[in-house]
Amino acid sequence: MPRLCADPIAITLAEEPVLNCLVRAHGTPQKLSERARMILLAAGGTGVREIARQLDVWPKTVRHWLHRWRTAAAAPPTAKTTVAAKAVAAAVARRLADAPRAGAPAIFTPQQICAIIALACERAGADSNLPLSHWSRSELARCAIERGIVDGISNSSVGRFFKRSRTSAAPGTGLAHAQAGS
Repeated sequence: MPRLCADPIAITLAEEPVLNCLVRAHGTPQKLSERARMILLAAGGTGVREIARQLDVWPKTVRHWLHRWRTAAAAPPTAKTTVAAKAVAAAVARRLADAPRAGAPAIFTPQQICAIIALACERAGADSNLPLSHWSRSELARCAIERGIVDGISNSSVGRFFKRSRTSAAPGTGLAHAQAGS
């Protein structure tokens, strides 16, 4: 049978203003603000179910973040300085941050991705001895393998690199399929 009450949460005098700031700041991500609110309510003696009702979340979510707060307890700073205040703020943010997500490790290093993007910035026909006016994904993949940038890469992986970097790219740049209409 699940426990109906959680262990009490203790926050230090240095952590309380940081948590209040996270709750009140307009630039704080919503989930981070919600987690800070959970900790403050629990420190004030509010029960798990009442916190869940007030914040419109599941009690399991409240128990999860209260457990994370307890297990990731930080050592209190020794001096009241600006550096110590920043250290407390960083420690609180770390304690309320999402855990690293699981997933497959990256296949291509950032250096390889940059080299492929740099390859696309070269003139297609001049430097690669190809009769091309524009790069295509398949030609970029083939040329990256030939130049030893990567051991193997698919056309769709090349496309994903450019799709991810499209927001920071200058207007009018792109691959042949993007310029087909011009």
